[in-house]
Amino acid sequence: MPKRLRRAHGGGDRHFITCSCYHRMPFLGSARRRDLFLKILEEVRQKFDFVVWGYVVMPEHFHLLITEPRIKTLVLAMQVLKQRVSRRCRRKRPGTNQMALWENRPVRAFWQPRYYDFNVFRERKHVEKLRYIHRNPVKRGLVSSPELWRWSSYRFYRFGEKDPVKVGV
Repeated sequence: MPKRLRRAHGGGDRHFITCSCYHRMPFLGSARRRDLFLKILEEVRQKFDFVVWGYVVMPEHFHLLITEPRIKTLVLAMQVLKQRVSRRCRRKRPGTNQMALWENRPVRAFWQPRYYDFNVFRERKHVEKLRYIHRNPVKRGLVSSPELWRWSSYRFYRFGEKDPVKVGV
């Protein structure tokens, strides 16, 4: 475990989470994989009973603004989320060209170890992190405005649209 890395859990705080794919590779680069990520996030949210205040799924990382789980710990919830996503994304699909598997050896890791966790104590910081999450695809040049990136909670807040992940209380 890295020195000086402290996680403050158990106080009922909100957490701004960032997880990156291994070496920032775009393992979440397809719409299919980002949709799968959101499906699994909702399953994990229900299993661990936490509130998602905001999210964005980018090609090589994701951000979450969530509460601490009511069941188990945040560390375990993030571990389960990352494991389920990586296992499902690596699963071979029927009709896969078996000879191609020899040409491009798969990368062993899917995610960078651990994750970045910032405790959000104040409402001002909550709004700041939510804006950062929603502006991330625009800042990266993936879309010209946040409502065009469908793998984000922005459309829920802006238009009240039903979301694949339950957002808010």
